[in-house]
Amino acid sequence: MPVPLDELPIHQAPLSMRHVATSDRNFYDRYYFNAHDRTGDVFVVTGLGVYPNLGVIDAYAVVRRGERQWALRCSDALGDDRLSQQVGPYRIEVVEPLRVIRLVCDGDDHGIGFDLTWEGSFPAIDEPRHVMHAGGRAILDACRFAQVGTWHGVLRIDGVETVVEPSAWVGTRDRSWGIRPVGEPELPGRAGEEPAEGFWWLYVPLRFEDHALVVIAQEQADGHRILSEASRVWAGGRVEQLGWPEVDIGYRSGTRVPEHAVLHLATRGRTALDVEVDLLTSVALHVGAGYGGDPDWSHGQWRGRGWVEGATYDLSDPAIAARVPFGVIDHVARARCDGAEGWGLFEHASIGRHDPTGFADWSSVAP
Repeated sequence: MPVPLDELPIHQAPLSMRHVATSDRNFYDRYYFNAHDRTGDVFVVTGLGVYPNLGVIDAYAVVRRGERQWALRCSDALGDDRLSQQVGPYRIEVVEPLRVIRLVCDGDDHGIGFDLTWEGSFPAIDEPRHVMHAGGRAILDACRFAQVGTWHGVLRIDGVETVVEPSAWVGTRDRSWGIRPVGEPELPGRAGEEPAEGFWWLYVPLRFEDHALVVIAQEQADGHRILSEASRVWAGGRVEQLGWPEVDIGYRSGTRVPEHAVLHLATRGRTALDVEVDLLTSVALHVGAGYGGDPDWSHGQWRGRGWVEGATYDLSDPAIAARVPFGVIDHVARARCDGAEGWGLFEHASIGRHDPTGFADWSSVAP
């Protein structure tokens, strides 16, 4: 039978919109948002994803304040009407595509509730196609667009309500879709005998008053770069490419926790453009948010119909703290460039060997 989306002229393959154009179980289609004020005292990371070949829809919200991290996750069977982006107490409303999005979460019984509206400050920008292989197989083949913006509405954490004003609250978001590991773990096959020696990832979207800046880099253990992008987006939609990004990251001694970074970019004509970044609070995406390495829950897993769960993490607990370095971590970023101040996201992971920064193996840390 057809589904509501079939009424719209949006088909990309000779299939009902009930189906996607690949039978790969790992197809996904996901939102990601973050929100914070200009102190970085509270950091919200949230999103919703659908997994058509697994028949699952799920969503999560994670809020960090101090050393506590609240998490709400919900999952259900994916229905026929994908225009209705709701799962449990969580829903997303597209008010104006590519500009205004409303997020509502009535998960107060689990410590998190909000009614927040996102407004994009500059046009969204397409990122390069992201492809990664393991054991001869493409385990990630996806595309994404990114955007910076502001928030307004209310946020409730453990019963305490905060009014969110766009003059103070900013953030970044993305939409991505394609292939990546989701759902229940698969047998690793050849990749299990040929594990990667290291994983190094950097993703930095920043909002300045008159432009957005997006920097992306992924490198293999020997420093070979498999993904690279640096662009500025101006209010009128003009995209300015900023060359091959280099980065110097200052890690806290005895860890791989970044505290400061300098992005080295260049305008056309090879004029240097350096961006200094200080890092404030953070959310480990694998501690409650369901991203790779989270032992509590993973995106796309079948948890039954109407599943809703909450959790609270004490980041000072040694057992939790031991998990944090082994995954992707989102940091609130305060940036300076040519005398202007910007805010955004510094998403980073450095796991295992990475020759350019001198990390020789999985146990290496900064001096």
